[in-house]
Amino acid sequence: MDSLTPPRAARHPHVREFHGRRFVDDYEWMRDKNNPDTIAYLEAENAYTKQQTAHLKDLQDTIFQEIKSRVKETDLSVPTRQNKWWHFARTEEGKAYTLICRVPAKPLDHPDAWEPPTLEPGQPVPGEEVLLDCNKLAEGHKFFALGGASVTTDGRYLGFLTDTTGDERYTLQVQDLHTGEMLPDSVTGVAPGMQWSPDGDYFFYQKVDAAWRPDSVWRHKVGTDPAEDVRVFYEPDERYWVGMGATRDDKYLSIVTSSKITTESWILEASNPAGEFECVRAREVGVEYGLDHVTLPATETTPERELFLIIHNACGPNSGVALADTWQLSDIASFNELPHVLEHREDVRIDDVDAFQHHIGVSFRAAALPRVGIIPVENRPLGEGESLTDLCGEMQEIEVGEELFSIALHANPEIATPLLRISYGSYITPPTVADYRLSDGEIIIRKQSEVQGGYDRDRYEQLRLWAPARDGAKIPISLVRRRDVADNQPSPVLLYGYGSYESSQDPGFSISRLSYLDRGMTLAVAHVRGGGEMGRLWYEEGKLDKKVNTFYDFIDCADYLIAEGYTTPDQLVANGGSAGGLLMGAVANMAPDRFVAIEADVPFVDPLTSMLMPELPLTVIEWDEWGNPLEDPHIYDVMASYAPYENIKPQKYPAILATTSLNDTRVLYVEPAKWVAKLRAVAGDVTEREILLKTEMEAGHGGVSGRYARWEQIAFELAWILSQTGSLAVRETTS
Repeated sequence: MDSLTPPRAARHPHVREFHGRRFVDDYEWMRDKNNPDTIAYLEAENAYTKQQTAHLKDLQDTIFQEIKSRVKETDLSVPTRQNKWWHFARTEEGKAYTLICRVPAKPLDHPDAWEPPTLEPGQPVPGEEVLLDCNKLAEGHKFFALGGASVTTDGRYLGFLTDTTGDERYTLQVQDLHTGEMLPDSVTGVAPGMQWSPDGDYFFYQKVDAAWRPDSVWRHKVGTDPAEDVRVFYEPDERYWVGMGATRDDKYLSIVTSSKITTESWILEASNPAGEFECVRAREVGVEYGLDHVTLPATETTPERELFLIIHNACGPNSGVALADTWQLSDIASFNELPHVLEHREDVRIDDVDAFQHHIGVSFRAAALPRVGIIPVENRPLGEGESLTDLCGEMQEIEVGEELFSIALHANPEIATPLLRISYGSYITPPTVADYRLSDGEIIIRKQSEVQGGYDRDRYEQLRLWAPARDGAKIPISLVRRRDVADNQPSPVLLYGYGSYESSQDPGFSISRLSYLDRGMTLAVAHVRGGGEMGRLWYEEGKLDKKVNTFYDFIDCADYLIAEGYTTPDQLVANGGSAGGLLMGAVANMAPDRFVAIEADVPFVDPLTSMLMPELPLTVIEWDEWGNPLEDPHIYDVMASYAPYENIKPQKYPAILATTSLNDTRVLYVEPAKWVAKLRAVAGDVTEREILLKTEMEAGHGGVSGRYARWEQIAFELAWILSQTGSLAVRETTS
């Protein structure tokens, strides 16, 4: 077979003009994926990538087997109580997808009502019922994803959503669990997620517009023709996405319409699902709020009392939590008029609140880490001068005893639970599910994920470093490595970054990560501005016309690691995906000499073109994140100054691996395809390292589906990353 040369895409100049600025785009023709030339180019790139990485096949196979051998393939989740059932998920060796199951629960007056059943991997449980076998649903499809599954309160009907192409347009189906019959109540082309009414007579779902935006909520009565479904809510403003759900006690159904900076909530008493939703408080630009509800049980001195929890940012960018005895909040001038159980703080970012019968669960961030707090609530008469917040005690934080960690409230569907389910872990602690006993604060560990073949966490260490940014800010870096990696000897480092949407890259365990840690490579996570690790202002300092801070922070973190002797440019590989792929493209242009290689996954590398096309999925709502270059010449110039595709230069680039999926609706395949084509045309004769594009032809934004295919993909990427650092590619894993 003849050796393939790097593909060179045809050039068909397309002129883009806005605000008197002119840009010639030679590769915009690739946007048409029905064009045979587009598919031919993607396939040529795939063939070239396969050829150029053929020498890594043995290493890839080795890493795949390492991942597979460490994963407990036949396993199950910790059961979660909901109504009269314990729900859990199973995985079985040789099967790529999950089985969703349930077993009957003991009555609430039983002493073991809240004790999860003891389950053994691979062993049936008396009364166990398989609700969904995703392996059967995936049969005959190259791609499969579950977009949600929900059972009615009485346990009779199961609703579930599936996607078999990767474009995130789901088919909603309903099964009668009493008879096993699939009902004709099927709806196609909907957004993920659904919500049952408590009586099980209705379900609610969302439709999307031509730009993939969930814009409406529809009500369906079980047993009727979907053509008769009623639209109960519609959002015409393209900057807003619609979501739906229910308060934790299921007393109210809820609809939330939100932009990146503004929310508006609507609710309806769940006992009247055919009624009309009413607005809690009309939207105010820049004000975000959410609402939950709890009914405090009656006492000898006080009747049953209803409380509404409102988390909002009217009090400050990091938000506060207020209490009210009604959801009708349109008459107050501001949320600040309400009594607050948690005031705004500069050093604490409140992310969410959850209502329970005698407690409030608080998810918050402090010192660049996620945290969970519990506030006790009692029902008693209010004294003179007291407000609802006087019913609340001091918040107690749940401690996990590590320097770096992640913690979150887990599945807690029952509002009257005496046990609060939490999940936690770290870079070196496998995912752990536990119950926090509300009566005394005891933590009962229910399950810690096993690493097959043995795992000694003491062989690894995690560190928190602080890199000085060029403007004086301090950028947190999380470092994970083998303990025997010497401080005074530079070693290979994988530097990961994201830095958008206030998304926080928190400590988490990874089995696949062990394959490069054990080969001497260190993981460094740069918590750059644009993310949410350090609060809302950290995010705001890395968006709109301050977006360049994200890129500078990442480069400054690389410089710090090099200057402090952790690594060298010839050993430093950068990685990021989606909006983190934009980061990769930007630093490739701005600081190519800092990195030996860059992996960019589904990278958003042509952002200016996308933000100039409001007909594309996500564009209009994204204007609050990036700015609107259609209307604002300043934002156009800002984006043009950093957009990776626009700023490719005839310079030496690091080795680049770009991955994408043909059916991705979030970051279209055309962005990395154009980027790679232009890199080859502009810098291909200058740069000394390879530029590769790998397109999954049957997948979406998250890549391939099925755990084995996913492990194969991870193994390929890790083999490529390791190969860029020299001798590591052939080094065996040490024990």
